[in-house]
Amino acid sequence: MLISLYRGLTTLGGPVIDLYLGRRRAAGKEDPLRFPERRGHASLRRPSGPLVWVHAASVGESLSMLPLLRHLRETRPGLTVLLTTGTVTSARMMADRLPEGCLHQYVPVDRIRFVRRFLDHWQPDLVLWAESEFWPNMITEIGRRGLPLVLLNGRVSDRSFRNWQRFRGLIGQLLGSFTLCLGQTADDADRLSQLGAPACDCLGNLKFAAPPLPADEDTLIRLRRLTAERPVWLAASTHAGEEAMAARLHHTLAERHPGLLTVVIPRHAHRGDEVRAELEAEGLRVAQRSRGEMPEAGIDLYLADTMGEMGLFCRLAPVVFIGKSLIGHGGQNPLEAARLGCAVVMGPHMDNFAEMTRRMVTGGAALQVGSEGELALTVDRLLRDPQERRPLADRGHDFATQEMVVLERVLDRLAPLLDTAERQAAAHARA
Repeated sequence: MLISLYRGLTTLGGPVIDLYLGRRRAAGKEDPLRFPERRGHASLRRPSGPLVWVHAASVGESLSMLPLLRHLRETRPGLTVLLTTGTVTSARMMADRLPEGCLHQYVPVDRIRFVRRFLDHWQPDLVLWAESEFWPNMITEIGRRGLPLVLLNGRVSDRSFRNWQRFRGLIGQLLGSFTLCLGQTADDADRLSQLGAPACDCLGNLKFAAPPLPADEDTLIRLRRLTAERPVWLAASTHAGEEAMAARLHHTLAERHPGLLTVVIPRHAHRGDEVRAELEAEGLRVAQRSRGEMPEAGIDLYLADTMGEMGLFCRLAPVVFIGKSLIGHGGQNPLEAARLGCAVVMGPHMDNFAEMTRRMVTGGAALQVGSEGELALTVDRLLRDPQERRPLADRGHDFATQEMVVLERVLDRLAPLLDTAERQAAAHARA
């Protein structure tokens, strides 16, 4: 009943959806050149042969899928891999990082007409769905067409689990469309099963299989020369409120660490000008990367409001605070910094990475703080004491790289479905 109601509302609410998309487009949250893709109009031709469609909502999910995409292209060269994402940021990042031979499209808005147009054009033989973005029209239409559908790296937070329990009929019907659900953790797999998924398992978290984030070597050399005599720390993937917190911490820490450089990477780069104004209002001298500025002598804070350069600044800063974990809720992925040998500090609100955080903290691979004052004391101590910082960073690196085998496990489980997709595509071609 709820699925039918949702379908009816998204059908009758076409003008409202158009208004919403128009506002997103005006705000720069939609790609004006590829906007028709959001209505299901493909901008690329579908190649002949078998096609696997991988959907990853945004940047984090798409990055976690890259090793899988690369392996599929290398081991099954006759297979076309289509990746869809829903954000401008993820599309721009994938333009630089998508393996050769893979295609990218924006996922259509979840209106049945758009969904059917997309599926009619691409006709996938297998659908791989990343993490936790469940769109009712898309998922039920995939199920109606009898397409094999696998959830990869499925995640159900405590909050999401409580919310979905109030709509067990809806989530049960959606999860019933999945051939297989692979949870990030055993708890995720158990929750998916309780919510109605017919086949669940946990093979590990694909985020562990991601390669180290890249960095431009020439730029890194230049930044290291500019900051060679300065202590540096990084506030990574910050959200509203955390940039001002970083500014306050800079004032506190600079008294103990002369020449301190604070680097801030906002999670959403388009907030750069807004964040700069906020930081300068705190009395800091700011250099802004999107304007081509560099952290010359006298600069207090480097605002790295660009896309795809997290790897650059994690290589520059030995101490990294993970954003959306002290002010805000959910946290961001701590593995990226740990994999590059940074000493990682997180706030208490890491719900999106709860099991990973628990294991890192109990294993001495990261530190967790409960307040802004405690964060200041912790960063101060790590900057001052390499005998504490280096072992912490080493344990973090070991943790982040110890489960690379998860990709092999997932690929082994997907192999029968991939084999079937290739056989069926070949049979259709002969018919």
